[in-house]
Amino acid sequence: MSKAKQLMDVMMYVNAKRIFTAQEVADEFGVSVRTAHRYLTEISDMGVPLYTEQGRHGGYRTLKTRVLPPILFDEDEVFAIFFAFQALKRYTSLPFELNIDSASRKLLAGFPEDTKMMIDRLESVLTFWSPSRTAGSPYLKDVIEAALHRRVVRIRYRSKSGTGDREVLPLGVYAQDGLWYMPALENGKGEVRVFRMDRMETLTLTDSTYEPDIRMQEWLDAYPVREPVRLYAELTREGARQCESIPWLENEVVMQDEHRGIVDTIVDRNDLEYVTQVFLRLGLEAKVIEPPEIVDSLREKARLLSLHYGESEG
Repeated sequence: MSKAKQLMDVMMYVNAKRIFTAQEVADEFGVSVRTAHRYLTEISDMGVPLYTEQGRHGGYRTLKTRVLPPILFDEDEVFAIFFAFQALKRYTSLPFELNIDSASRKLLAGFPEDTKMMIDRLESVLTFWSPSRTAGSPYLKDVIEAALHRRVVRIRYRSKSGTGDREVLPLGVYAQDGLWYMPALENGKGEVRVFRMDRMETLTLTDSTYEPDIRMQEWLDAYPVREPVRLYAELTREGARQCESIPWLENEVVMQDEHRGIVDTIVDRNDLEYVTQVFLRLGLEAKVIEPPEIVDSLREKARLLSLHYGESEG
């Protein structure tokens, strides 16, 4: 390992530790205590604010105003960062007022011309596509900060049933298909609900705090099925292909032979309308057998569509 890389690693180590001894640095990097002292002197000269405490329990400390050390990236790491930027480019709203173009210019400033050329070329052959949305989420940063500090928020929210005020306990935010969503506990209801952030008309931070009994990632990884209902559907080959592109169905498709497949899984009763819409879009490429509620709903929607597109008089 080059000395420059070693010093960068030491800088990151002391920034994370804040309180440490030369012996701990020596043990961490497999060097002598004398070499550890020399490394610490050199990074202090480079701007890392260190001071020493004498005595039996002495050692090194970093000041609270410590600076972030410079970071060295290899070419693959640089490409990975710019690919991550691609995932955010089509979002109208971004957290922390992130300016992707500005951040990109700062990252590129220290790279050689051939690397810059490859990154420009990379954008033309590799992208993280999501639908481009015009609806913004102006309260994105506020919700993230409320979730970080466990604060209850009061929102005015526009839903299918109308617009109204709600007090919610945000678990966090996540992005999907170009939109931002906030899973949150609604006061008095005891279950996590998902709110589209572009449908929030106002947001007010309250003085109430909370400690949720579930983290957002846990909730995302184990979407709760409170009222289980069996979903069984027969698929054509094309229907199976389309189902495999739907995240919650992709692992549920079982091919019976080259031309036919099935889906046999459990869904939540509260999601039946959403599931109905999914299979309505699949049209003749799928046939739902169970549950009867979806079958009846599909028949009714087909009847209404038939009336809507019925032959005109004359």
